[in-house]
Amino acid sequence: MQRLKRLWPGIVYALFLIALVTPGVSAENKPPDTLVLKVEGAKLPPVRFSHTTHTRDAGRDCVVCHHKDKDPKDPGKCETCHMLKEVKEGAPPLRDAFHGKCQACHKEVSAKGISAPTKCNDCHKK
Repeated sequence: MQRLKRLWPGIVYALFLIALVTPGVSAENKPPDTLVLKVEGAKLPPVRFSHTTHTRDAGRDCVVCHHKDKDPKDPGKCETCHMLKEVKEGAPPLRDAFHGKCQACHKEVSAKGISAPTKCNDCHKK
């Protein structure tokens, strides 16, 4: 019993340190909830993209969009592979990549009766 009383301050201190460090570790690789997808020179307004809507609410896996990332816990930006206007190593230009992934998915889920934006102005809002 005496030994436990002597260890107690050390145990409390260790738990305190764990509590301080844990939130930083779990939030370290968490993506921002909302991104603004903007292509330079685009005719339509940028698109506000919500990670929460797509991953938690729609159940999409990150690898659907981050399909070439070597480490799924540290995804890269689309611009790493997709150039603004030119094809690079078979990767379509950025706008075509966005439209290909996003429109195909939205049309697919809409065909199943799930609500998803399918018109240009549904995503490109002024």
